[in-house]
Amino acid sequence: MPSGSNMRRRIDQLLADRGLCPSREQARRAVLAGEVKVDGEVVTKAGHLVDEDAELSVAEKPRFVSRGGTKLEGALDDFGLDVQGLRVIDVGASTGGFTDCVLQRGAAEVTAVDVGYGQLAWSLRSDPRVRVFERTNIRTADAEALGAPFDLAVVDVSFISLRTVFESVVALLGESGQLVALVKPQFEIGKGRVGKKGVVRNESDHAEVLDNVRAAVEEAGWVVRGLTFSPITGPEGNIEFWLWAAREGVAADVEPEAVARAAHEALGG
Repeated sequence: MPSGSNMRRRIDQLLADRGLCPSREQARRAVLAGEVKVDGEVVTKAGHLVDEDAELSVAEKPRFVSRGGTKLEGALDDFGLDVQGLRVIDVGASTGGFTDCVLQRGAAEVTAVDVGYGQLAWSLRSDPRVRVFERTNIRTADAEALGAPFDLAVVDVSFISLRTVFESVVALLGESGQLVALVKPQFEIGKGRVGKKGVVRNESDHAEVLDNVRAAVEEAGWVVRGLTFSPITGPEGNIEFWLWAAREGVAADVEPEAVARAAHEALGG
């Protein structure tokens, strides 16, 4: 390493002294996690001695506990939806990216529901604003136990169609309730039309999925307030979409074909 000074110090102490980490302990954790570079090279030993004037960098921490938070943030911005002060139910909470996102944007409280167990990030599990319901199927959950009615539902379900849970979810919402849901084509279209690695690639299939979801929402007496695509693809590169629905309001003047086309133009299909 370049040596511009004869003085050498422990890297964890130097990180804390420079303000690159809040404390020496957090600096140690960052080093052990491989998040620290010294003069462009990753260092993984907290007791490593470096020149006092060495160039140090710490990898930027993700803003949310999972990239689901980044996905939802984009959708809320696109739809112009303010969650400040709302009571939210997160269906398919998993690690808690959606929960993290709405809390950071001012939601009053979140009920995190998932059929799985032990996935929710500890920072959220220990947050007094979060109520956790694990091993819970939203289609059979007790509304009173969950704390219904809610103002907003954020939904990310896998291995089942959004259409199969829509009515169960909206039954938990109040008179002015709203729903924002991630639409995953691989779980909405027939298995025989899903390509290798579970990827749906055809633009026409994406348009069909959105049309079917919109029809299900309208059949339930709800209004489709918005449809858009996620700029962040899912596993294996699946293009994903966002639905915004509400009990009341003006229906969005947007066609599924146009949304699918825009997604393919932006993401390449």
